[in-house]
Amino acid sequence: MTGTISSAIEKRDSGPGALVEQYRGDIALVIPSHLQSRVGAWIRITQGLLRRDPKLHEAATNDPGQFMSVLLDAARLGLEPGTEQYYLVPRWNKNKRCTEVTGVRGYQGEIELMYRAGAVSSVIVEVVRERDHFSYRPGRDERPDHQIDWDAEDRGDLRLVYAYAVMKDGATSKVVVLNRKHIRDARAKSDSADKGWSPWQTNEEAMWLKTAAHRLAKWVPTSAEYVTAGAPATVADSPAAQLPPLPVARSEDDEPLEGEIVEDES
Repeated sequence: MTGTISSAIEKRDSGPGALVEQYRGDIALVIPSHLQSRVGAWIRITQGLLRRDPKLHEAATNDPGQFMSVLLDAARLGLEPGTEQYYLVPRWNKNKRCTEVTGVRGYQGEIELMYRAGAVSSVIVEVVRERDHFSYRPGRDERPDHQIDWDAEDRGDLRLVYAYAVMKDGATSKVVVLNRKHIRDARAKSDSADKGWSPWQTNEEAMWLKTAAHRLAKWVPTSAEYVTAGAPATVADSPAAQLPPLPVARSEDDEPLEGEIVEDES
């Protein structure tokens, strides 16, 4: 590799935006081959995020080594940072008494990994509202029957969310159906769901979709599993495999928490 994560601290003075450019070679080394032509754009997108978000810039400056670990994780997965594929989250670290950058996969990222694994032909993740017709009986129905009146001006409140994948051989994966209680339980695991800026407040539907997609990911092959099974020697020998454990924020249910900033409340 052209540098190490620990040496990133020595480059603090150049700023996190310049640091990303300095690690271009490492990013190109771990990013999936089909995205090699987009390394430059990937770097510019990340630098743009840092310029537009002062809190993210500050968190990246506080711990540049961890910031680069997160970015290399996003690159290794082939997910675009700062989007619904992969959130870059400034989170308060009580031990360090400063914010640092954490990586969080979004539901679109989970879906992208399912497609990339090559085992699925389609992935369906949808919310059901009160005035929709929804029917699904496990053991009887292969897939849910969800009918929407697209002319309705108001479909009602969120009622359910479901997710499933259609495999390449035409089979249907396990169907995940979550009701309000499931969503409340997932929401309760976020320590800042009640904050006004939390996605649970600003985009509740996206958080329902995200929760269902993460549950489905446990039942459908992802690209990481596919690569590990198909080329273990390559993965074990790659620089990406030598990175330290990544600071990905996850709930007790093994679901990444939403991308949000945790204020210092001490």
